[in-house]
Amino acid sequence: MNALSISTAISTGRVNLITSRQRSLTVARWRALWLALVFAAVAAAALVRIGVLGLSDNATTVASLEEALLPPRGEITDRNGVPLARAFPAYALWYNPEALGEDGAPLVKSADEVAAELVKIFPDLDQAEVAQQLTAGRPGYIRRRVLPEDANRVQAIGELALEMPQETDRYYPQGSMGAHVLGYVDASGDGQVGMERVLDERLTDPARRSQPVALSIDMRVQGALEDELRRGMLSVNALGAAGIVLDVDTGEVMALASLPEFNPNKIDVEGEKFMFNRVTNQVYELGSTFKPLTVAAAIDAGVVRDFGRRYNAQPIAVGRFTIKDSHPLGATLNVPETLIHSSNTVTARIADELGPAKMRQTMIDLGMSERPYIELPARGHPIWPGEDWPRLRNMTVSYGHGIAVTPLHLASAYAAMINGGVWRPATLRKLEPGDAPRGRRVFKASTSARMRQLLRMIAVYGTGRNANAPGYRVGGKTGSAEKPGAGGYRRSTLVSTFAAAFPMDRPRYVVIAMLDEPKGTTASSYQRTAAWNAAPIVGNLVPRIGPLLGVRPDDARDVDISDLRPLIGGGK
Repeated sequence: MNALSISTAISTGRVNLITSRQRSLTVARWRALWLALVFAAVAAAALVRIGVLGLSDNATTVASLEEALLPPRGEITDRNGVPLARAFPAYALWYNPEALGEDGAPLVKSADEVAAELVKIFPDLDQAEVAQQLTAGRPGYIRRRVLPEDANRVQAIGELALEMPQETDRYYPQGSMGAHVLGYVDASGDGQVGMERVLDERLTDPARRSQPVALSIDMRVQGALEDELRRGMLSVNALGAAGIVLDVDTGEVMALASLPEFNPNKIDVEGEKFMFNRVTNQVYELGSTFKPLTVAAAIDAGVVRDFGRRYNAQPIAVGRFTIKDSHPLGATLNVPETLIHSSNTVTARIADELGPAKMRQTMIDLGMSERPYIELPARGHPIWPGEDWPRLRNMTVSYGHGIAVTPLHLASAYAAMINGGVWRPATLRKLEPGDAPRGRRVFKASTSARMRQLLRMIAVYGTGRNANAPGYRVGGKTGSAEKPGAGGYRRSTLVSTFAAAFPMDRPRYVVIAMLDEPKGTTASSYQRTAAWNAAPIVGNLVPRIGPLLGVRPDDARDVDISDLRPLIGGGK
């Protein structure tokens, strides 16, 4: 090969090498470009997806996770944040007869043996019923709410058919306290009886159940009320008791108790007997506690102007019926003496002068003709005398007979009588400052001021002396009404009530204490009337709850009754 051929071959090789390199570089560039385009497309798709999720209703991944972690039912607290009802994880005892397969025997041991071992762990189970369920092979709950240590003991029995599923249960940390306010949650998860039922939709709403619901109740006051009512009830062997503490300016219920109570953590046949709420659902003739309302209506209408005027205190014959006092109170009485000594005859005469129309309208304005105003579903219908009030009916209503209402009716009426004259509905919801309803005016402010004087005088000089807690300026009125029965009133059975408020120089709270059929015992000096059993409950309760509610004892302050004091018993 000559030199020219060699040179040509070398040149051609160099060209081919350069061309190959250029081709490889071009392919590499295209590959890098395509790879960049793919990454850009993926990034763009991700950005678009993020934008879509941010703008659509499907952006709930985090919310769904949070929702899944929330309990199925919201928490209820008192006004200070103390938990009253909350959900918590718990075990249940479930019988699964197919745990070992459809063809295998459900139990290794006999049904009787297994039932006997379960009763050792849970003594309140009925061994025969459990054995029958196991024998029948019916799947289902044997027990709800099982403690972890008891769950371990069940597992130690060694029966696979006894399963221990973990569930969310409703728990009431305060036990039976406030049971009639709270109610309970049944096996299906639905609220029953109390605020659990009222708030059912709110407590199960996924959007709102993370926020606790605060009630108006103060559990410190609730505990004190239940304790004093229980002491009073047991000391006189009463069938039951009821009580309420009500804010006179807002209508907020600070405490509400009906005894005997039930335990919402354990609903059984015994507990179901005590679910009836005596405060809001049972109506009573509340007797002489109505007398101040009658006097207030008469003052407001101008029928009573002169508090020194003497009224005939002798029995009144109206048709075949005679109105008389429980014992002779003298020939005549003025208004302060009428309330201090609790005269039926003079109160009836005042109502007679007032007239049925005005008396009836006052009772309507105080809400006595309708079911009590409160959120609870159990609210009793009053026994209302109807449209036409004859003379006798008007006179008997004046001292609390012939009309039957709930203790809550009475509490709201007393709040209106002493707060300046404005009636407001009661509520179990905590109100923020300024949220109290305006209510409706029933009495003039001047009438309310007079009634504060008169109620204070009853506690100082009259039947309410046993409620006169030193320093708290308590005022109130006793009521001891015979319960109606077949053929008339039963003289041996009473409903004893004390309706009170404190402090009377600047009323903050109404307190009602009621006992159903108290007996005369050594604790009540063998007396059955409210002065001896219901009034002491209030006298013991007020010093306990006053400081909790911001009312401290002050012996240097009181209601000015100097213009009325000379009218009673020679001005003592």
